[in-house]
Order: sequence, then C-alpha cells, then structure tokens
Amino acid sequence: MAAELHVELVAADRQVWSGEATLVVARTTSGDIGVMPGHQPLLGVLESGPVTIRTSEGGTVIAAVHGGFISFADNKLSLLAEIAELSEEIDVQHVQRELERAKAEGDAHAERRAEVRLRAATAS
Repeated sequence: MAAELHVELVAADRQVWSGEATLVVARTTSGDIGVMPGHQPLLGVLESGPVTIRTSEGGTVIAAVHGGFISFADNKLSLLAEIAELSEEIDVQHVQRELERAKAEGDAHAERRAEVRLRAATAS
C-alpha cells in the first residue's frame, strides 16, 4: 500500500470532503504548500484559492477554499475553511455572472472569490 494521509476538509457549515490522499496542495499566507505523508507538523493560515487533493485511489478532488486554517500532524491533515465547495458543486455560469457584477461594482473581495471559484470549477 502506498503511503497516505487522512484528510478532512471542513467548512464552517459542513464537512466538505474526507478520505485518504497521497498529496494535498493548498495556498497559505506563506505561499503554496504541498503536504505528503510524513510531512513535518504544520499549522498555517489558508488564503483563498483552490485546494487540490490527490486521492489514494488515483483521483483528484478540487475545492474552492476561502480562508481558514491548515493543520498537519501524525499523517492527519485538517483544512478548516470559512467557506469551501467542491469543484463539481460550482455553477460556472452563475459564478461568471457574479464575477461580471463584482467587476462592474468594483468589489475586489467578491471578484477574488468568484475568480477562485472559477479556477476550481474549471481545473482538470
């Protein structure tokens, strides 16, 4: 069996994803970080951005994450997000309209959130 770590992606209102993975890539205030089994313990602040999870079965899970914390110890990774949604849950057309509206209104925060959601939804 390949080395794996247990991952919990939790938003403020629900558990978004849980399972075994071989690699997780997330954006922190210190930059992008990749966590694999056996990584040094860490605690960090998540920035808005896509999180990529390479599952033990060889699949990929992508989520749009907006703020929160990342913690890793004893091959257990916790991503505690303010807001998180899986890429397949994102309605691309709706988010494109949100992005256009945010740009028209000059709302940089809403624009950033829409851009992250679009990147997650269209990542392969």
